[in-house]
Amino acid sequence: MKESQKIEFKKSLAERKKILETISAFANSKGGEIFVGIEENKDSSVKEIVGVRIKGREIENLSNEIKQNTDPVIYPSIEVKEIKGKTILAIEIAESPAKPVFVKIDGIPIAFKRVGKTNQKMDVNELRRIISEGREFLWDSQVCAEASLEDIDWEFIEKEFVSLYEEVSNKKLIGSKKELLESLGCIKNNKPTKAGILLFGRNPQRFFINSYIAFVKYKGKEIGIERLDYKEFAGNLIQQIDCCDRYIKEHIALMSRLLPYRVQRQDISEYGLFSIRELVTNAVCHRDYYNQHTKVIIKMFSDRIEFYNPGGLHGDITPENITEKQYSRNPIIARVLAKIKYIEEIGEGWNKIIDEHEKHPLKPKLPSIKADKQSVSVTIFSTREKFEEEKFEIELNERQKKALEYIKEYGRITNKDYKKLSPEISDRMVLNDLTDLVKKGILTKKGKTKGSYYILQNSEIIPK
Repeated sequence: MKESQKIEFKKSLAERKKILETISAFANSKGGEIFVGIEENKDSSVKEIVGVRIKGREIENLSNEIKQNTDPVIYPSIEVKEIKGKTILAIEIAESPAKPVFVKIDGIPIAFKRVGKTNQKMDVNELRRIISEGREFLWDSQVCAEASLEDIDWEFIEKEFVSLYEEVSNKKLIGSKKELLESLGCIKNNKPTKAGILLFGRNPQRFFINSYIAFVKYKGKEIGIERLDYKEFAGNLIQQIDCCDRYIKEHIALMSRLLPYRVQRQDISEYGLFSIRELVTNAVCHRDYYNQHTKVIIKMFSDRIEFYNPGGLHGDITPENITEKQYSRNPIIARVLAKIKYIEEIGEGWNKIIDEHEKHPLKPKLPSIKADKQSVSVTIFSTREKFEEEKFEIELNERQKKALEYIKEYGRITNKDYKKLSPEISDRMVLNDLTDLVKKGILTKKGKTKGSYYILQNSEIIPK
């Protein structure tokens, strides 16, 4: 056996930098295998099988080191083998569908390619060519090489997902759970895809270490030393969305105001509840899962909530046209979440966020969107200060107050009844007064023409 385009020898694990270089070179070429514990001869053939000593969690540490120092992340297959009574490590690297693959050498990202039996640095022009010629790579559709069907949480699918799926689709699941996941693109060739692990895995963070939500709550309006709370929401993506959404809503203010002529108070959330859930879901659904060096981060301040999402806006989408254009970085994840109504597959989520802000009783400031090539940050703003400043008095004239007393006793009022209570006013004034009560949300008009009458819009309304 000799070193070649797809074979490399290393004497020991101490040659970490060379091992990382070769991983990048194989990933950017046709793949290959690194044998650690073999010393090469001058002609690149096997000189001596020296073997390696495996201590404690050395293999796990090596795997994590490879993951942490490659971008996009490389998940190697590391196998212990016996050759002539000596223990060696075989590190198998598949060709990456997402090129170029960079490796950090002394903290500097460098891309290598395999030329014969050597590793060579890629120059800038070659990197530009690879990037420009590379076709779009759908990360979430690829098989998760390290996973098996045993890593799927079948109990969660049966008890949680199937019931949601049947309720939304209004159809009874006929095939097996496995067939359902295959139809959704979450199982391929009898292996879970990356989307399948993220959506339905027992422990997705085992394969994608930073695929969770980090939530931090600060005391004031700025990042400071004092944190009021810190939480991490892990598990599958559906569990992350549900738990994070619920937790945020438990920690925002629910303000109440008492309107005239109502028994019960009107509750007003300081943030739009749909907006919170949609932004949590968007961050999880559309983040760049290539990048496992960071995570979804949500920061809550006294006057705002910031949602940080790894992965910039795609193509020609900008903060200005985000409500008009639609793109899914992870189309399989988006499709599955749409099947259970966690997101709007046709891209209406942002329109609904804007609509909710415009219809909120306290008219909050519209969300702020900032984006670059690496991330998207969305900020929504609290209405708590506006609530404290707002006045909620509804002014009524004496005629209208009489009319409400009348309705309290008789249950309804007609134009003729109103005229009897205030005979000095014209028919036009009667109509104006009653129409004003309808506009203020106090009365509802029933019937048409001469047979029409007015009742209280809400049974809880009482005159004062």
